[in-house]
Amino acid sequence: MSVKLRLRRDGSKKRPFYHLVAADSRRARNGRFIEELGYYNPIVAAKAEPVLVLKDDRIRYWLSVGAQPSETAAALLKKKGLMERTVPKTAKAPAAADTTAPATATSESPTVAEDTATAAASPEEVTEAAGETVAPADEAAA
Repeated sequence: MSVKLRLRRDGSKKRPFYHLVAADSRRARNGRFIEELGYYNPIVAAKAEPVLVLKDDRIRYWLSVGAQPSETAAALLKKKGLMERTVPKTAKAPAAADTTAPATATSESPTVAEDTATAAASPEEVTEAAGETVAPADEAAA
């Protein structure tokens, strides 16, 4: 069973009120949950800040045993300082190509991989690899 920390919506139409709960990820959004961990009221007086009340110790416990917060729940937890700041899943930068990794046989044919390797090598190394004995360019010109 994988546990998610997510928001359960309560309140009336156009007046949302959310409870932060630990729930089985297979359950419905407003379905059965394991434990209530706090609440969030985004609709308050116009000049006041939204109300967010959390049970810090219980949230830390659930995170320590592997519960995964939803994106919205993670944003609220970061706001309260209960989670470290991380890059959201949708905004991850693509991994840079590893220049030290060897070419794989599935992505390139062996001849292409050899051609790439020989292009990076010096002319002396290429001729030695081919079994030919050629004088270096300085001696050949003289």
